[in-house]
Amino acid sequence: MEGAPDKGSFVAAFTQPTTTTVAGGVGHRLMVVIGFDAARRLLEYAPLIGQDVTVEGTFQAQPVLSTRRRAHSARLSGTPLLLVGKETSMPGRTRTPRRGRPAWLTANVRVLCGVSFLQDAASELLYPILPIFLTVTLGAPIAVVGAVEGAAEGVAALTKLAAGRLADRRHKRPLIAIGYGLAAIGKLILAAAGTWPVVLGARCVDRLGKGVRGAPRDALLMVGADPTARGRIFGAHRAADTAGAVVGPALGLGLYELFDQIRPLLLIAVIPAVLSVLLVRAVREDHQPATTTAPTRERVAPPAVLPPRLRALIAALTVFSLVNFPDALLLLRAHELGLSTAGVIAAYIVYNLAYAGLAYPAGALSDRFPRHLVFTAGLVFFAIGYLGLGLITTPGWVFLLLPLYGGFAAATDGVGKAWVASLAPPGRQGGAQGLYQGLTGGAILVAGLWAGLAWKTTGQLPLLLSGAVALALALALAGTGHHFVPTADPQVTYKL
Repeated sequence: MEGAPDKGSFVAAFTQPTTTTVAGGVGHRLMVVIGFDAARRLLEYAPLIGQDVTVEGTFQAQPVLSTRRRAHSARLSGTPLLLVGKETSMPGRTRTPRRGRPAWLTANVRVLCGVSFLQDAASELLYPILPIFLTVTLGAPIAVVGAVEGAAEGVAALTKLAAGRLADRRHKRPLIAIGYGLAAIGKLILAAAGTWPVVLGARCVDRLGKGVRGAPRDALLMVGADPTARGRIFGAHRAADTAGAVVGPALGLGLYELFDQIRPLLLIAVIPAVLSVLLVRAVREDHQPATTTAPTRERVAPPAVLPPRLRALIAALTVFSLVNFPDALLLLRAHELGLSTAGVIAAYIVYNLAYAGLAYPAGALSDRFPRHLVFTAGLVFFAIGYLGLGLITTPGWVFLLLPLYGGFAAATDGVGKAWVASLAPPGRQGGAQGLYQGLTGGAILVAGLWAGLAWKTTGQLPLLLSGAVALALALALAGTGHHFVPTADPQVTYKL
């Protein structure tokens, strides 16, 4: 950043919330004389770099504010004083603007919540009926359900690895638009499907879009946001996404009762998918990336350059994903227990209601308490859901077990992303998210394949096995999760 000396002299004081020494400073503070424009831009980046920042100085005759941060003017010994954007790093505390909106609820967070709501309404309108569409309408064997969803997640996983790296060195908004556009195209292909291989292709195109958009979207959620509110940001996003997963199946249930067939639902799902692509235009992106010590070519995130704690965390969560097979098989289990197509959709709505209602509270808890404990609670909910579905013999229990299983998704999805974000260096957020989501998605591919092959007629064996493994992993994470916490904020060099 370059200052504007003719516009006034400002002093920036950086205070680390940890004992890490700021590059060029001694101890906890670094004082730098900068220009007005540099002061304004510094405060725009302050939430990203996780620093306590105070900028003060004079500007001609009067204090002038040209930034979104709050400012206070005062006079000290007759000299105009400008205090701009004093950022705090107190865990669990968020500044509230005068309009009553939390400071972490930035424009990007709001827009991307809306985009995800629309896209998930489209996707989840179809998801609960897809296993029935494959096995009943198209006559595919049960193993195909696991293979289709597993292959789709595998495509998404491989794409996330590449998209995460691109997100750290390319503009993110075009990647997000391409991702949501591919998802809309996938739904068009699905609507025309007459055989299960076409469904496989449609799901792969859909999940290809998910892989392209996921990491850059999650990186843009943190642009201009308070880094101490990661859990709330990702929790709110997951809550909005899952609210779409409530509206979509509810709409699908009403339409199914109206048309008494599945095919019209496949066409109607295209509408919110297209609307989500159009809304991406409102996403904001800084075209000048924050400056760090890392050279541009090293801002990609191969595993070797990520912190050891982050690599170990991703490895541990990938192991769990090997038993986390696609939810389509759980819905197939509900159908096998005796629920009708409408009953399966209703059960899925109840699951998503629990997920949506718990996602933000779980994220907020992870900002106040160790994230590994919140994630551990999610694994316990997972074990209860899987073991319960494997043991019950009547369909009524599904409406109790699936909401409990929703607690697993709420306590792990957004929390896991926030956990990764807290350990990743600022310049490698996209690559870290891509690696995490790619490896865990690849593991889900493996889980879908082995679970589909072992399903047979009831699915009890894979359900009971996965539930038992998840319970063991929950106990292990409760005892060792404190090793996966950041010891200090990444060191940052400021170019002023």
